[in-house]
Amino acid sequence: MKIADTRKEFLDGNIAKPEFIRTMFDLHHSKLFDYAEYLHRTNIATIEIMDGQVLMTSRENRVKMICPPDFRVAPIEILNFLEYEASDSAMIMQLVTPDSCVLDIGANMGWYAINIAKTHPSCVVHAFEPIPKTYQLLVENIKLNGINNVVTHNVGFSDVEKDLTFFFYPEGSGNASSENLSEREDIEKIVCHVDVLDDFANRLTPRVAFIKCDVEGAELFVFRGGKKLLGRDKPIVFSEMLRKWSAKFGYHPNEIIALFDSLGYRCFTAKDGNLIELRKMDDATVETNFFFLHAQRHSSIIGSLLWK
Repeated sequence: MKIADTRKEFLDGNIAKPEFIRTMFDLHHSKLFDYAEYLHRTNIATIEIMDGQVLMTSRENRVKMICPPDFRVAPIEILNFLEYEASDSAMIMQLVTPDSCVLDIGANMGWYAINIAKTHPSCVVHAFEPIPKTYQLLVENIKLNGINNVVTHNVGFSDVEKDLTFFFYPEGSGNASSENLSEREDIEKIVCHVDVLDDFANRLTPRVAFIKCDVEGAELFVFRGGKKLLGRDKPIVFSEMLRKWSAKFGYHPNEIIALFDSLGYRCFTAKDGNLIELRKMDDATVETNFFFLHAQRHSSIIGSLLWK
């Protein structure tokens, strides 16, 4: 029951004043104190409640984010699991170097883009998000954190430039995809523009040093459209690969591994500050995020971080 519903019960005379006061505290207000006791365990330092808005600020990097009523956004994930992809995040911040050009493809509300920008203020981060509502949150979060080294783009990527239908449900924006991953009938359809990564990269002056890609199953098509960039700049790539999502698009994640292998890359997972090589994904693979490093260009990094 929502707060407004409990209050309506009182105003309608369905519950007496003493019961109303006790019910309001037990059902609603007591959660404030529950969170106050719980927060110290998590990477969320503060929760701010104001008219029509909830803001959460992380302990690390003091990243402040608007938190919509969405159960899969980074701040809520941190409340659930205490951290957000902690091992992968630490590896990203270690692999991104100062003064580099970073592409965040599928930036969502900006968790990674903002964290990278704050950790490495001399970097330039290009953040791409095709869903208009999510893109607006991305822009607002960047402004909220007072950073000026993130450039936002309301566009996605594929292997062909076109207008593409995305499937989106507001309470789960992190799963917005060009396939109906949730298989829900009440999902919202939004037409968004997708570009080709190689075409965008041709308009960039600096060499791309790092790419983060999380596009809910369509990663293979992003990389197919970026083969020239990958061959030319040889950036480090961090990508999500899920068998259940890629199956919706008719391919297996091993096709991504094979594509990178053809370009001289090796695939790794991150654990305890080290890289563990993955040659092929199988049914025993539990990891969902992977790093691709070029065998020659990044040989010193691989040598220093490879799990012994």
